[in-house]
Amino acid sequence: MFRGSYLCFALKTVIIAGGKGTRLQHLTGEIPKPLIPVAGKPVLEHQFELLAAQGFREVILTINHLGNQIRKFAGNGEKWGLSISYVEEPEPLGTAGIFPELQSILNEDFLVLYADVIFSLDLEKLVNFHQTKKSAATLVVHPNDHPYDSDLLDCDENGKITHFYAKPHIPGKYYRNLVNAAVYLFSPKVISFIEKNKKQDFGKDIFPKLINHIPAFAYNTTEYLKDMGTPDRIGSVEKDILSGKVERKNYRNPQKAIFLDRDGVINEDTDFIKSPDEFELYPFTASAIKKINKSDYAAIVVTNQSAVARNLCTEEELRIIHNKMEWQLGESGAKTDAVYYCPHHPDKGFPEENPAYKIDCSCRKPKPGMLLRAAKEFHIDLQQSFMIGDSDRDKEAGKNAGCVTLGVRSGKGCSDLKSEPDFMVENLEEAVDFILNEPFLPTFQDLYLRYTEYPQAHKPFVLLISGQARAGKSMLASYLKIQFQKNGLQVLRINADDWIMPLENRTGEESVEKRFRLKSFVKDMNLLFNREPVKVLKYDSKTRGLKEEVTYHYNNQDLIILEGALLLSSETLRNLSDICLFVSQDEAERKKRFMQFYRWKGVSENEAEKLYSKRLSEECEIIAASAQFADIHIKN
Repeated sequence: MFRGSYLCFALKTVIIAGGKGTRLQHLTGEIPKPLIPVAGKPVLEHQFELLAAQGFREVILTINHLGNQIRKFAGNGEKWGLSISYVEEPEPLGTAGIFPELQSILNEDFLVLYADVIFSLDLEKLVNFHQTKKSAATLVVHPNDHPYDSDLLDCDENGKITHFYAKPHIPGKYYRNLVNAAVYLFSPKVISFIEKNKKQDFGKDIFPKLINHIPAFAYNTTEYLKDMGTPDRIGSVEKDILSGKVERKNYRNPQKAIFLDRDGVINEDTDFIKSPDEFELYPFTASAIKKINKSDYAAIVVTNQSAVARNLCTEEELRIIHNKMEWQLGESGAKTDAVYYCPHHPDKGFPEENPAYKIDCSCRKPKPGMLLRAAKEFHIDLQQSFMIGDSDRDKEAGKNAGCVTLGVRSGKGCSDLKSEPDFMVENLEEAVDFILNEPFLPTFQDLYLRYTEYPQAHKPFVLLISGQARAGKSMLASYLKIQFQKNGLQVLRINADDWIMPLENRTGEESVEKRFRLKSFVKDMNLLFNREPVKVLKYDSKTRGLKEEVTYHYNNQDLIILEGALLLSSETLRNLSDICLFVSQDEAERKKRFMQFYRWKGVSENEAEKLYSKRLSEECEIIAASAQFADIHIKN
């Protein structure tokens, strides 16, 4: 399961294996819960293999119910390279009650596992955290998708545990979604809080009283941990083991994340949300984040919250707002894996400001500080990760961190963009679907194979992408550019929309070709293919005016992507291209996207409807006729 060199820990491991598993008895009969087979082997064996692979050697099993079967299965542990001993409870003592009997042999820090949990943790990272924090009790924790019926805890910014909240929870109060995951690293000091010969549980009886006396820390991880308490969970975990997800989520492997801005992406942006009452999730947010939760990506919020610096709310009040977000997501079966916020703002001199937060920090977007911190703490490969936001700051933070960036038209709608994100989509739901479904992956695989089979003496390899407006051409062009670059190719992408005539220069009588300035584009491409730089005042789709000058230059790139609605209608451009693609979409869906796009541009519904009808009669027939020249047809 694991590769590479592992530190051989001297730490002992105690596995609590005495439970009856009453919720599973109708399935297991007289099989103890730790021996329930999951993906072909008992839960206990999965744990033995992970411990042995990471250098742990000495294991103590506490047993009670059907303990003889566990002894017979595990033996002395030699099969797994372990040394296994047993302590039998005279009667069930809960998860903690047996530990006073072990005090004489647990004279150094030790690991505690529950025998009904399938997990895959980088235990060396856990041990390093425990030692760095000088912790006496480290609890592995994570958010879950049902906080409302879970025992919860909270911790400060450094991970020190401050509160435990047993269920049932107070109605109307918002709690942080942070759950004890039943993997612990303890100092022997913990045992002194456990009474002898008394049934006790760590979560209910021991942890709430020890946090005020010894340093206890929460180790928050996105790694895989699931208990086997119900038949449904067994099926779910088996699927995850067989798919490789359990192993992939271990921090020994680089992780992936989808970073989410908050206001305007997750919730309505009412500008400086100051209290939980002002916070309202979008209707699509929970379902979108739930999809992330089911994938290999972590869902991590990174948000500028200068309301603190402006003295509009305190950090404690901000945490309550985030508790509401986590709680409401949990009620819909979704969770965020972490929330990072920047409370600072660099501009000073306002009478109402909080001067302690008026600093030029490294965490405020567009700086990538929050993303870099998350990458360090959760072992994230930023180049395999995504940033979704509604502003230029979000896009820049993502790019500065090395992520693929997606802009959404919700919230601020990316109205302040100084340069384009990799992809523009309608909202969080559309962004997540695009990331997870990868609709253009088969197209890329086909094109990459064609590229590798093409005579390499011919350079550059030219792709032409055409199709109806709002059919997905730009998404395809961006996706192909990113994927080819990941495979080591240099790519020049040229967007023919940069040549569109600005609205102020139009009379309304222009032909489609003239509005797109197709002749100018063809002329400039001939110059470019002769290695001359081409400069154009870039058309801005939001304002329908001109932005800054952009220069395109062929500098021996491996691949050129030409993208634009009318390009296939030009014989010259077809002759310059090696493969021509035509992108189409169901007309009802295309119209919906057309109307959404023009709504974002500030055009009224009535005017957008007229514009759609006009384009349908003027433009769409010409573009549709050019589809006959395509080598590949793509239906979104």
